[in-house]
Amino acid sequence: MSDVRSSMADRSRQPRKPRNRRNYYYSSSSSSSSSSSLSYSNSAKPSNPTTISNTSSSRINHTTTTIISDNNDDDTTNQDFPPTLLGTCPFMCPVEERARRERLRDLAVFERLHGNPAKTSPTLAVKKFCRTISSKDMQAFDVRPVSVLQDTLNYLLNLLHSSDRPFEVVHDFIFDRTRSIRQDLSMQNTSGDQVIHMYERMIKFHIVSQHHLRQSCGNPNTASLCHLNLEQLIKALTTLFNLYEVNRASNSVCHNEAEFCSFYLLLHLGSDKQGESLLLWFRRIPSLIMKSKEMCFARRILRYHRLGYYKNFIYTTEEEASYLQYCILEPYINEVRILALSCVSYGGYKLQPYPLAHLSKLLMMKESDVESLCVDCAFETSIDGTGKGLLSTKQSVISKPTRAAQKYYQVDSERIERLSAELSEL
Repeated sequence: MSDVRSSMADRSRQPRKPRNRRNYYYSSSSSSSSSSSLSYSNSAKPSNPTTISNTSSSRINHTTTTIISDNNDDDTTNQDFPPTLLGTCPFMCPVEERARRERLRDLAVFERLHGNPAKTSPTLAVKKFCRTISSKDMQAFDVRPVSVLQDTLNYLLNLLHSSDRPFEVVHDFIFDRTRSIRQDLSMQNTSGDQVIHMYERMIKFHIVSQHHLRQSCGNPNTASLCHLNLEQLIKALTTLFNLYEVNRASNSVCHNEAEFCSFYLLLHLGSDKQGESLLLWFRRIPSLIMKSKEMCFARRILRYHRLGYYKNFIYTTEEEASYLQYCILEPYINEVRILALSCVSYGGYKLQPYPLAHLSKLLMMKESDVESLCVDCAFETSIDGTGKGLLSTKQSVISKPTRAAQKYYQVDSERIERLSAELSEL
């Protein structure tokens, strides 16, 4: 019996292993990064996080901070990069990759020298995104340092406005090459204002891309492109929010944090899991950001959408939304318009059609577009002495337009058009 007690005492004197605790600011589900499934986890854990310190501890304190990088998704399958990896590649594309892609004729149209699919140059070739990377094959000269990555991002985003090719072609190229930029940043586990600014610009690219891709209704691949683009938008936001957390731990201030928090909140409009996930997320937001103009706007929009206040939703968006916020809200504006048509049709008088001219002002869209939307939703219209009107059918369940019949209806607003023209660069 004494031997047993002695053994127990020895075990009690052994030091306990510290718990691997992390307090992440933001996390998204790796299996549900789409417009209809956004979630926040109070204790999310990345597959293999990397630390910005040289210590092995992952506990957050004033000296050691853990961040989630873009490696927490399925972009790479082997995430054992050395913690001290610092890129030395001076070009937008490593020399070895450039030579290999020339041999394989694996050059995008923007990378071809004089249109030759087997010839490129250091000023044209940009490193491709690679899904499978192993640290055994990764060398410093294959990874671009932050300064080169910033120049590469400038080059890519300039193509967005200067190219005369279809937007889908430009987007496909920038989409892949910006993923490669994020991958190089993750390998080196970088942070700081410069890296934050790069992530903010890439997120803006994805938001603007959503707007342009929705306008390309004639392309059958648009739906899948939108889904993939939104997926990368959410993953980039995941990393950005954790970079914000790192900066906050070092008493640094990120002036755009409130704006990007509002983007995340507006992306929850189409989620079926809003309540609990957002409640947990709100508790982690600093009060100064919660009281910001951007977050107050996003919270009002969220409330109007939940309660079905279609007029407040549309008018507040037109009057207060920034252009990037408007790009996120576009698909929900059409949903709210369909709700408005349903309410007007159900609550109107059978013998007194509601004039489409009035609906045009209410829904902030052209009268011809209102008529088109009525046809798509199987609402009946009629013509009398005062013009066309929406008939009351007492139809409580409406027929939403199918994916093939859905069209893009822009908000008829001079302010939104002006904001779009002012967004000259990202």
